[in-house]
Amino acid sequence: MGRFIYRRLIHGLIVILGVTVIVFVVTRMVGDPVQVMLPLESTPEQRAAFEKKLGLDRPIPIQFVEFMGNMARLDFGDSLWQKRPAMEIVFEKLPMTILLTAVGIGFACVLAIPLGIIAALRPGGVVDRVTVFGSLLGLSVPQFWLGLLFIVVFAVQFKILPTSGAGTPSHILLPALTMGLPTLARLVMLVRSSMIDELNRQYVKTSFAKGLPFVRVVGLHALRNAGLPIMTLVGWEVIRSLAGYSVVVETVFAWPGIGLTAIQAIEREDLILIQAIVFTAAVCVVVINIAMDFIYKLIDPRLKLT
Repeated sequence: MGRFIYRRLIHGLIVILGVTVIVFVVTRMVGDPVQVMLPLESTPEQRAAFEKKLGLDRPIPIQFVEFMGNMARLDFGDSLWQKRPAMEIVFEKLPMTILLTAVGIGFACVLAIPLGIIAALRPGGVVDRVTVFGSLLGLSVPQFWLGLLFIVVFAVQFKILPTSGAGTPSHILLPALTMGLPTLARLVMLVRSSMIDELNRQYVKTSFAKGLPFVRVVGLHALRNAGLPIMTLVGWEVIRSLAGYSVVVETVFAWPGIGLTAIQAIEREDLILIQAIVFTAAVCVVVINIAMDFIYKLIDPRLKLT
């Protein structure tokens, strides 16, 4: 286990280093960052002073060494937009995105597993057809349109939920529902297909023939064996949300998370804040991947972590 953790951490550091190098190259060597970040009416003297302030007047290798050193200290500099440390902004916004992701995907998991199992028990039945139709409908509806529809119905028409923002538990309901419904549709389809495969295996038929309780055979043995692909999809949904997919939902509902902050940083051409957000997203992806490997081991102890 110790060697596995060590190798996974090394792999994660390589991924983070690769992302960091790409960010450095894109922000320093593709276009002129000073021209991007300063207003068009800036004078040559202002441009030169700004270039010196950011250290962009130095040779690229020296800039890279300094950039890596600052990154190791989580110091990306001050945001040009908010005039405070970029990582301070990221640490302030990241918990809101994690909360939204946890509620949205948690809602999807709580509903998807029982719905998928019920549909798998009678393939082709009424419940199965309704579940498949609902899942396909959920996958077909664009998420931004779904969010706007919820705002019109629940906030504007019935006035029972706020349209946007954060602050009370009711503020998270519509964004979490918008984020969770497409995930719910994908999970239901996967749980259904995985459980149909498991329920048709010989060990399930043998368990029923021996008189084992239905709940134990289906809810413990079959679901546990179908758990690996389900957890893979859940992990992928979490990674996708933290790595940028939450941008759509956060923008529609003005949810103050890291996705909305990324959009605002792009609009204001705040490359320093964008660098910090990209770095944080890469770290989140690596951490979640390592966590998923441990969850795989918990679900199936026979797996060998190599």
